Amino acid sequence: MKKFNIIYKTIGQILFVIIFLSTSTAKSLDKFNKSDLVSDYFSGILLLNENQYEDSYRYLKRLDGLERSHKNYSIKYLYSLVNSGNFKEVINYSKKLEKQKLDNFESHLILGIFHLKNSNVDQAKKYFLKAKNGNSRFILNNYVSSSLYNWSSLSDLNQATLELKKIDDRFKNFKKIQNVFLNCYFNSLDTNNFFSEITSNQNTDYSRYNYFHASYVASTGKLSAAKEIVKQALKYHPRNLLLNQYKIDLEKNKNVLVFNCKKIEHVIAEILYITANVLSAQSLYSTSNFYLNLAKYLNTDFHSYDTLLAENFYKIDNFEKAKKIYNNLSKNGEAFNWYSSKQLARIFIKNEDKNEALKLLNNSYNSLINKEIYETFDYAEFLKNNEKFEKSIPLYTNIISLIDKSHPLYSEATDGRGIAYERIGEWNKAEKDLLDSLEANPDQAYVINYLAYSWIEKGIKIKKSLRMLEKANSLRSNDPYITDSLGWALFKLKRYKEAKDYLQLAVRLMPADPIVNDHYGDVLWKSGEEIQARYYWNYVLNLEKTKKELKKTVEEKLIKGL
Repeated sequence: MKKFNIIYKTIGQILFVIIFLSTSTAKSLDKFNKSDLVSDYFSGILLLNENQYEDSYRYLKRLDGLERSHKNYSIKYLYSLVNSGNFKEVINYSKKLEKQKLDNFESHLILGIFHLKNSNVDQAKKYFLKAKNGNSRFILNNYVSSSLYNWSSLSDLNQATLELKKIDDRFKNFKKIQNVFLNCYFNSLDTNNFFSEITSNQNTDYSRYNYFHASYVASTGKLSAAKEIVKQALKYHPRNLLLNQYKIDLEKNKNVLVFNCKKIEHVIAEILYITANVLSAQSLYSTSNFYLNLAKYLNTDFHSYDTLLAENFYKIDNFEKAKKIYNNLSKNGEAFNWYSSKQLARIFIKNEDKNEALKLLNNSYNSLINKEIYETFDYAEFLKNNEKFEKSIPLYTNIISLIDKSHPLYSEATDGRGIAYERIGEWNKAEKDLLDSLEANPDQAYVINYLAYSWIEKGIKIKKSLRMLEKANSLRSNDPYITDSLGWALFKLKRYKEAKDYLQLAVRLMPADPIVNDHYGDVLWKSGEEIQARYYWNYVLNLEKTKKELKKTVEEKLIKGL
């Protein structure tokens, strides 16, 4: 970490020379116009942008007082404080900004949330109004401030509904969610209907709200009805983490209401989470985490928020942060443990620690009390994808024995087992499974590709393979694997000119793949471009992913040609 900080400090000093002294920013830093302090500022900003929040905080806190002349500093500092979990300090700093009349949207939001957490709704309302009246240039901020102000101003359902309608219609889906929560909060007779309406929507994934529906029903003492809601929802959303964990809890008669729509702070936390989700989808991870941490501050027991936080860190390759969150999540029940184990295994694989990943997931799977078919499928897929083919086959077989061809997992399980059989050399079984998979779901481009390519490699059914690959290509145009297979089928049929076009495209789409480059070298040779062919074959030899068997084949081609 020391080396890391030195690097950023150096970058900050460079920016000071190149940028800082030549901009108006310098004028705003009068007493801070020293190389070290300026580099602290830019180092803090850079670290914040890289989502290194604790390090960013350490740099930015050295610049106390800068907010009086440089507004952007206070916003960045608030972000570093919230995202590093320094809530005591962030509250004090927000109060300081208010006292100096240097407050901003972020500080208003923070103080409003602080008062709400401490059950001072009237004070919260005051700050949410300030945030709303600030007219932030970010439309999402305006949605948040308007929503939070409305929730802190509740009087009756009709008035609340009227205020909700005033929010920008660009947020119609969000408004729909809030309307459900409003009816829930006021215990409207229509609450169940509104929940049913939103969860049955086919155009948007509202599966999360099945959990909120069930928890609402459970809060009224109707545990059997809550169980039924969860049971029915899992038929359509079998992998939903919240539903799976709540199912386990309800079966144990453990009805812990970590979310209660009759608590304003819980609803506002969910509004902040929704906002964070939108920002994450736009790759705005620092801002997403800002809203997520505020949501967690309001509802510390709702661990669902940590799943998005961990995913944000994973997406920016901060695996240590992600691992820490997943390890904590694993302690919150069987479903959370299985989910966290899968995510941790993914990180281990990313870090090329396959053995640790396999060990972790094996232990986690074996510890499951009730092994559902989707958990078994996920484990089988993991084993297959990590070349434990023989171990995956019994798991796939178990799944297939429990379901019929109409089940959504049937085509996936037969495909998975088919690939496993093919990789251990049991082609007859593999072919049957792959054909069964396509019979159940004919439009699986990758299954089509796998079966057709296997036939081509065996020198059989090449014309049929070509027709199948043309279909796969129509389903997923410009997919590198399908494009390569299509080109290879044409090559085998000696249609070299057409083959060259597809294989050239495959190389462009996947330039570091050994097989694709080898295929392109072959078609170049057959097209009379021998020098170019040798170039690509040599390139294959230098690729790290090239397996020994392929290297041997390529070396022979370099000597003898085709």
